[in-house]
Amino acid sequence: MRLLLFILLFPAITHALPDSLPVPGGIVILPISKTTDKPAVFFKNRKVMVVKKDNQWVALIGMPLTMKQGVYNARVNLKESKPYSVTFRIKSKKYPQQHITIKNKRMVNPNNYDMKRITADRIRIKRALKHWSNNDDVQLNFQKPVKGAYSSAFGLRRFFNKQARKPHSGVDIAASKGTPLKAAANGIVIETGNYFFNGNTVFIDHGQGLISMYSHLDKIKVQTNQAVSQGEIIGLIGKTGRVTGAHLHWSVSLNNNMIDPTLFLDTSQRPQ
Repeated sequence: MRLLLFILLFPAITHALPDSLPVPGGIVILPISKTTDKPAVFFKNRKVMVVKKDNQWVALIGMPLTMKQGVYNARVNLKESKPYSVTFRIKSKKYPQQHITIKNKRMVNPNNYDMKRITADRIRIKRALKHWSNNDDVQLNFQKPVKGAYSSAFGLRRFFNKQARKPHSGVDIAASKGTPLKAAANGIVIETGNYFFNGNTVFIDHGQGLISMYSHLDKIKVQTNQAVSQGEIIGLIGKTGRVTGAHLHWSVSLNNNMIDPTLFLDTSQRPQ
């Protein structure tokens, strides 16, 4: 039913592949086969995106920020032959540090009541990020969701009030409170809500394990299960959750791994 919804609402899309960047937080792009039937590809027992580009099936695999340098394998399942493996290499990358001072100390060291809410939030967020829908027309040429300067890069090793925390899993874009926020690509809204750290947030499913997340909103303008088109307003920029000011935190997850969202943008929209 979800695949049919994608087909009815959105026209067929030519796959403009994102940049291949085989590092932690990057994307591995693997040519697979020229078979008629679409292969199923798995990495670490997770199904990954497969699209057709120039008459060849290509797998797109998101690499977690915790990925170590080394050689890895993806498993390919074909209807007409036995499964086989494709080998690829991941290079190392060291991201810079970022030190932030948060006035609300509960946003750095939550109390017991806060932790109960955070635990519930994590369950909802994890469910959204691991969502999978079968869609062969995934839109891969994203648009920057809001005008503004990039204020915080992807992958930064973060310290809040001098305490080490998880790396930055998206990019921050500075914008005034109330600025319209637009969907980066066609998709289906699969989750919305208010979360302790992320504030008001929208999750959009673009198909085959590609999910975009928009956080710290002042207002949410869409509902769960709503189809949205690229450039459609989905909310207003705000400063809810753990913030130092109004901005958008924009994340992209591929096969349940947070990757650099700017890899899906053309060079004119990326940080300079």
